[in-house]
Amino acid sequence: MSDSPIIPAAEFALNEQIDLSNCEREPIHLLGAIQPTGCLIATSNDWRIRRVSANIEAHLGRPVDDLLGEQLGDVLSHKAMHDIGGRLHLLRGPNAMERLFGIPLQDGGVPYDLAVHMVDDTIVIEAEPSDLEDGLEAGTTVRGMIARLHQAEGFEGLCREAVRQIRGLTGFHRVMLYRFDHDGAGEVIAESAASFLSSFLGLRFPASDIPKQARLLYERNWLRLIGDIKAEPVPLVPQLDSRGKPLDLSISVLRSVSPIHIEYLGNMGVHASMSISVIRKGKLWGLIACHHNEPLRLAFERRTAAELFGQIFSLLLESRERDAELARVAEANKVHNRLMASLGAMRPGTRSLTDFLDMLGEVLPCDGIGLWSAGGTALRGHTPSTEEFAGLVRFLNRTASGSIYSTYNLGEVYAPARDYADRAAGILAIPLSRGPRDYLVFFRREVSRSVTWAGDPNKPMAVGPNGVRLTPRKSFAAWRQTVEGQCLPWTDSDMQMAERVRITLLEVVLQLADMAERERRASQERQEILIAELNHRVRNILGLIRGLVGQSRDHAATVEEFAAMIGGRIQALARAHDQITADKWQPAPLADLVLAEAAAYLEAKADRVILEGPPVLLEPQAHTTLALVMHEMMTNAAKYGALCDSHGTIRIRWTPQEDGSLEILWAEEGGPPVKPPNRKGFGTTIIERAVPHDLKGEAELRYALAGVEARFVLPAAHVHLAEASAHVTPKPAIVPEAEETPIPRRVLLVEDNLLIAMDAEDQLRRMGAKEVEVASGVQSALQIIAREPPDIALLDMNLGRENSFPVADALSARGIPFVFATGYGETSAFPERFRKSVVIKKPYTQADIRVALTRRLG
Repeated sequence: MSDSPIIPAAEFALNEQIDLSNCEREPIHLLGAIQPTGCLIATSNDWRIRRVSANIEAHLGRPVDDLLGEQLGDVLSHKAMHDIGGRLHLLRGPNAMERLFGIPLQDGGVPYDLAVHMVDDTIVIEAEPSDLEDGLEAGTTVRGMIARLHQAEGFEGLCREAVRQIRGLTGFHRVMLYRFDHDGAGEVIAESAASFLSSFLGLRFPASDIPKQARLLYERNWLRLIGDIKAEPVPLVPQLDSRGKPLDLSISVLRSVSPIHIEYLGNMGVHASMSISVIRKGKLWGLIACHHNEPLRLAFERRTAAELFGQIFSLLLESRERDAELARVAEANKVHNRLMASLGAMRPGTRSLTDFLDMLGEVLPCDGIGLWSAGGTALRGHTPSTEEFAGLVRFLNRTASGSIYSTYNLGEVYAPARDYADRAAGILAIPLSRGPRDYLVFFRREVSRSVTWAGDPNKPMAVGPNGVRLTPRKSFAAWRQTVEGQCLPWTDSDMQMAERVRITLLEVVLQLADMAERERRASQERQEILIAELNHRVRNILGLIRGLVGQSRDHAATVEEFAAMIGGRIQALARAHDQITADKWQPAPLADLVLAEAAAYLEAKADRVILEGPPVLLEPQAHTTLALVMHEMMTNAAKYGALCDSHGTIRIRWTPQEDGSLEILWAEEGGPPVKPPNRKGFGTTIIERAVPHDLKGEAELRYALAGVEARFVLPAAHVHLAEASAHVTPKPAIVPEAEETPIPRRVLLVEDNLLIAMDAEDQLRRMGAKEVEVASGVQSALQIIAREPPDIALLDMNLGRENSFPVADALSARGIPFVFATGYGETSAFPERFRKSVVIKKPYTQADIRVALTRRLG
């Protein structure tokens, strides 16, 4: 609608400060005027008459001047005074009014209907002659009217029945139910009219027809009657009191009418009108407006019955609307509760609010929904684009001020939104954080609709008979307007549900933040523990290797023998750790440990190792200790015992004991005769003392003539039986001897650790490589490849702060074969293009390198 001024044509409180926007004030003689259908007496608490209406003589037969200052008891009868005084005690609240019907003001006089109320310390008594011929039984009449209301079905049926009942009660030509819209304009939603009148049903009236000050009066007065628009108003005497103030007539039933409103009614062809307020939650919801084409004076008691009906209709309407709203809220609550259950199960890093946008969109009726957060932007349904959403969020940051923000006409407050009104004409934005703000935004699309006005709401002002000021419009012919750029307004229930969602989401966000902080602290503590544990284990491994070196030093005749001995023992530890770490440092199978030693060291002879026993898992500490023991047993058997020729076998059998411990029996047979060694070496010491010392178990070694026998007992704390109940006899995998594939002449070795690089270089040269180029990082490796490409490459995957994948890409581009080496024991960290590459585990031996190169070159 246009912002051009429209005259506030409805009535207003003439004695209040009213801004008529360029209009002159009402003449002073009308500030205290009443309708001539009755009289008014204002008295103080001492019952002394302070003001009377100018037509008081027509009702009491006394001149105005004779009444001012007199005691009220000198004018009214004793019974009238008694009845009025009794009703004064019943007044409650600032707008309270009491009524008395058929009360003679003077002994033997005609009866009057009285309305009594208080204005500060002034008692106001208004009197209208009783209509003795009316004969209305108000209680019975209203009870029947309400019964018919209860029988009406649905909201529209209730409204139609209400106007029909009021028309039947009052006899007005037209009765309309007029509902105020969100923008202040009103619409006729129900009507009962005489057949000779054109219908106003569905017409809208601009908000300026009933301005704010008039609405405030309608909230204070349940009923207002204008019996004849041509009746001359009667002034009060005196106009001002001793303090220079007029009498407040805001809730007076006889208060006169603004000439502006009289002109407005005249333009509509109305000569008498009555309005009954419809109040919902203490606010003006609408009016039951009654129009008559002739003067119509309605008896006070009949008007009181209409007022009572209006009050009950307001309660019933509020109840019906509440039921409908509760039904909508119940449906929304189902979605809300389902959403909250899902959100409550969220954990930091698992899911985000983005995953619940579709469900959130069901909480409020909307066409699209968007989430703006530090984690990113998400949009669902009919919404602005990401760039448009970013601009909208900047607007919200300036406007919303941390509270829920809603508008049904976004383009009116944010001009860029006019470009996407077909996707988002209105928004409801819920802030989820402080600045920089996170928002959950509900969007509604444009709803283009035709609105029929009772006359052009944008008609310009004109000078009229009341002077140089705006004139009420004269035309009420239907005027159609197409409204665009607006969505369906957000209702009170929408706002209440949005507030619930805001509080819940804030709780979830805060809970997730708190959980994230707790997990961060727990992760930091776990990291510190892990570092300490890693430091402890590294020190233990270094100490173990130092012990192996020291103890093996005196048991080797040559340097080569010493290196082979140390290398074998370290390799046994490495294999044991591979098996443990493959299960994330969890218990590992005993059978796998024995098979690994048999396959790695005995090669084709590994099938001569026979295992018997149920599936058993060993704790990591026991697994590492037993790996060294089995390594020494296998090595001795291959050198001196059952496996030193082509006939002997080894039978290893383990049996769980009643106390939970595990007995392991080792028996060699078919080999050369055995006799005890002349001296006890380090290997024998490991066999006899490792299990008792490290695991608090038992170890026994016997040198029988037919072959070595050994017995080991592992305590129950280190042993777990697997789920399978049947005994199994696993067979070791047979590893064929690697063929003596010639090593290419030129090898590129990429390794960031100097000692490991030197050892690997020596192994490659002993295997036949003529040139070994060593690079410690990616750049130096790429320079070597560019300068003189190698024949093959051995690449350590992890190079400190970088990896060797760029080197592998460069080699692949040139068709040069390569083998990865890693100490991680798995290839899950490898990119997809290298998942099928040949990989060897550290620490590696010549045999490992030869097998890997053979596979790669083959």
